Amino acid sequence: MAIDRTKLADRLAAERTAFAEARPASRAAADEAAAHLIAGVPMTWMAKWAGGFPMFLREAKGSRVTDLDGHTYVDFALGDTGAMAGHSPAPTIAAVQRQVAEVGGITAMLPTPDAAWVAGELTRRFGLPHWSFALTATDANRWALRLARLVTGRPMVACFAYSYHGTVDETFAVRAADGTTVARAGNVGPAVPPAQTTRAVEWNDLASVEEALAPGDVAVLITEPALTNIGIVLPEPGFLDGVREACDRTGTLLLIDETHTLSAGPGGCTQAWGLRPDIVTLGKSFAGGIPIGAYGLSPDVAHRLHDAVVGGEADLVDVGGVGGTLAGNALSLAAARATLGEVLTDDAFVGMIELATAFTEGVQATLDRHDLPWTVTQLGARAEYRFARPAPRTGTESAAAGDDEVEEYLHVALANRGILITPFHNMALMAPSTTRADVDAHTAAFAEVVAAIC
Repeated sequence: MAIDRTKLADRLAAERTAFAEARPASRAAADEAAAHLIAGVPMTWMAKWAGGFPMFLREAKGSRVTDLDGHTYVDFALGDTGAMAGHSPAPTIAAVQRQVAEVGGITAMLPTPDAAWVAGELTRRFGLPHWSFALTATDANRWALRLARLVTGRPMVACFAYSYHGTVDETFAVRAADGTTVARAGNVGPAVPPAQTTRAVEWNDLASVEEALAPGDVAVLITEPALTNIGIVLPEPGFLDGVREACDRTGTLLLIDETHTLSAGPGGCTQAWGLRPDIVTLGKSFAGGIPIGAYGLSPDVAHRLHDAVVGGEADLVDVGGVGGTLAGNALSLAAARATLGEVLTDDAFVGMIELATAFTEGVQATLDRHDLPWTVTQLGARAEYRFARPAPRTGTESAAAGDDEVEEYLHVALANRGILITPFHNMALMAPSTTRADVDAHTAAFAEVVAAIC
């Protein structure tokens, strides 16, 4: 069954009106902010929320957020993964307070024992023994690409169309129908045409990977282990093994970005699926919302990096383009130690994944009831619905499955019923603080809003 577009237009108009009427304080705050903030928000992505203006935050705790108008929501967006640990988890807050008020020193350009502990824990989870820290996953990816070019002596990067690695210039590229690499639509001010730095390949298309790597000039293939920011697109059986083999055969490093796919378990997909990356990057979530990023290196890459630095090829400790004054600061690492050690634990992921399974089953029941040509896909503690059936198998297919009108309707209608999902797409993430009642609330609300347009 297809949705009824007339009903959709009517219901969307009604939900928009209800949203605006119920949130005068947020609307007033948005009007005031527009005078001095670009797009009326402190970071332009915040303008993506459905409803005509963003809800302004009053408070957040666990899996709940409350806006200026006093509406409290079950939060499945969780800061687009940044708050996977839940908002303000008690162990993280205690560690931050201790670091600021008792230990002192938010950033001092001196290492702390917490850094070694966090690096050791990441080694346990991901299997790579050498780590360094950034403030964001974007920075971790930028620096990792630089290191990959350094140790291989190769100029090019390969990435998958519609994969997501933060605001990294080399990765805002897609594969055109004729196989060429072009800028992703909307790319802001690229320094050079992307084909000068990047070869874009297609997810689940091993032939495109082999073609891109064959010339022998690609330093690193950067990938998520499953596409996430264009809807969850899982790898087909054998695909990632084929990617690893192609990298080995051509001397290309394999970088796996686990920033979003940490949802798969305590060591992300790398641990859950037994992957063998040369470099791992991650960020957002593992310091409980305090800014952090990290990259880990295999013994071979670390050895080659050491030789390059000792040989004078690179300035790794000053102005060589890797690092930042606030990276690895004491506060971020205190927060990361508490979050990894006490919040996003191995046991916590068991419950989070069980809830995501229940969430997925609830969505699937509604899709089956109306025979809607949509799909829902789960990746550990993360789930997402997409407006296509069967599920898209490539990033390009998933991008083509977008439906802005349906997406806005679902987002604003769910918000009007006390449910938030990620504003950029239809992702829901479970935190340790998420409950079965939260999942059931979404199941009921989703069933109601979908039935209204069928």
